[in-house]
Amino acid sequence: MPAYELARSITINCSTQAAYDLVSDYSTWTSWSPWLLAEPDAKVKVSSNPKTIGSKYEWLGEITGQGELTTTELKRNEAMNADLRFIKPFPALAKTGFLIEPVNQGTKLTWSMRGKMPWFLFWMIPMIKTMVGMDYQRGLTMIKDLLETGSIPSRLVFHDREEIQGFKMAGVAGSCSVDDIGPAMEKTFSEAQAEFRKLAIPMNGDMISVYTKFRIKAGVFEYISGYIIPEEVDVHSQKLTIWKMPPGRAYRIEHIGSYKHLGNGWSAANQIVRTRKWKQSRIGTYEIYRNADSNQNESEAVTDIYLPLK
Repeated sequence: MPAYELARSITINCSTQAAYDLVSDYSTWTSWSPWLLAEPDAKVKVSSNPKTIGSKYEWLGEITGQGELTTTELKRNEAMNADLRFIKPFPALAKTGFLIEPVNQGTKLTWSMRGKMPWFLFWMIPMIKTMVGMDYQRGLTMIKDLLETGSIPSRLVFHDREEIQGFKMAGVAGSCSVDDIGPAMEKTFSEAQAEFRKLAIPMNGDMISVYTKFRIKAGVFEYISGYIIPEEVDVHSQKLTIWKMPPGRAYRIEHIGSYKHLGNGWSAANQIVRTRKWKQSRIGTYEIYRNADSNQNESEAVTDIYLPLK
């Protein structure tokens, strides 16, 4: 059967013991799981002694599916490994675990996974490596916040399908890897703001980023970052790209918290739309930063995520 392997790492300002105590204890996983955010009511069952070899973490949900983890190896302050069994939406087996290493800045935490897919699903391997890699990075980022600050500034408010009025936006187009989305967008917004000022176009509309394409095998986003502008405003610029959202329907999730955790909202939105079997429009998806121009703490940032539907 076709095999795959992936790993993601992060450096945390904490001791190796603190990192080990967190990831080796299944009773903590519900506080930082990158999947449960999409379905807070999913059923989770943890062994009575969750920090021993043989202990289990089981989950069952409409959106998260069904599966279980069984701890197979524990090395104090060094590693935790487990067998991973997916039951739904399709059966599969994998090995997963954490490697914990001391570094000058604190602790390097690496989350890895390896497994095999049935032959008839070999074509899914590039997608699995990208999507699970993104999930692991989201989880590691939440672990880092939890260990360094004691909390995770990321909360989701679930809305429903909504009627969307059409609008027009102008911005600078860019592309970047999944891991570089934050710095890349910051640069793109700076370029858009400079061009808006040069052309004397008011920036009093909502800040917005539109994702026009996701090349999943390469893990690369193509996007436009800028501002919503009135329909009657003509833009004559080689640097600015115009994108229009026609009237229609879209699914919305509201993310409250740091922009570095926005992937939590996107992952949840895509999982929900896929589970509900709603068909997405090919026009693109977008996020609107509702209070980006205010002086609020980033942990209070409000971002609406929209998935336009057919």
